[in-house]
Amino acid sequence: MACEVTMITDKSSIYTVQTVTKAFEILELISGQQARGDLPHLAAKVAMTRNKTFRLLSTLMEKGLVDRDPQTGIYQLGASSISLAQKMLKHSSVINLAHPIMESLAKRHDEAVYMTIIRGDEVVFVDMVDCDQQIKATSLVGEKFPFFTNAAGKVIKALETRELPDWLSQKRRGRAKLVPNPEKLALELLEIRSNGGVAIDNGGLGEGISSVAVAVKDYAGKVIGAITLLGPSFRMVRERIESEIVPSLMEGAALISEKFGYMPA
Repeated sequence: MACEVTMITDKSSIYTVQTVTKAFEILELISGQQARGDLPHLAAKVAMTRNKTFRLLSTLMEKGLVDRDPQTGIYQLGASSISLAQKMLKHSSVINLAHPIMESLAKRHDEAVYMTIIRGDEVVFVDMVDCDQQIKATSLVGEKFPFFTNAAGKVIKALETRELPDWLSQKRRGRAKLVPNPEKLALELLEIRSNGGVAIDNGGLGEGISSVAVAVKDYAGKVIGAITLLGPSFRMVRERIESEIVPSLMEGAALISEKFGYMPA
């Protein structure tokens, strides 16, 4: 009898491990591919039946780790996955190296300062130093936005993509059909690139919110993220942005980039 119980327990344990492994495989597929997969694609990739894959995806959706577009059937990472990633990033070099400089900027300007990274065509807000102002935006840590809606996404895309017109033309045939005005966006990205890599946005992160972003680079000159300051538009007036915030952010981004080994030409 004891032997029978042991055998059942062992089988259950093996099954559980295999299921968890498949769940991780699905999450890696969804997070890593350019065009996120639908059910048939994911089932084929993880070598499971569609029925089993659907049940596993349903469980991941219930936990908020995966979302499904009801129109296209395409699966993508959910908010809980972003939150978990953000918690892990707390211990990463990006956060550890940038955070002290973010604290200095937030104290200097008394506005919220964020570190942002790009994931596909979306910007993820991974760390924040808040301000002491009574009127301020709610925390965006763990939130993600289409890159073309905010300063951080625009500055990263402007500097990481060499051929903007060709890139936008290709994107228009895919998911970037969501971009309202690709031609206008192309001109804006080119302008950001030509003015030294500074992006300013009003309203993209919410009504009455303005943001300023400067890219952070690594030793190879690759853009790894952007440092972003945001606040209510009534405090983020043009003169203050141009004379105070932009120079300060450029200095801060340069210091962070230097910590990653970046040496400007």
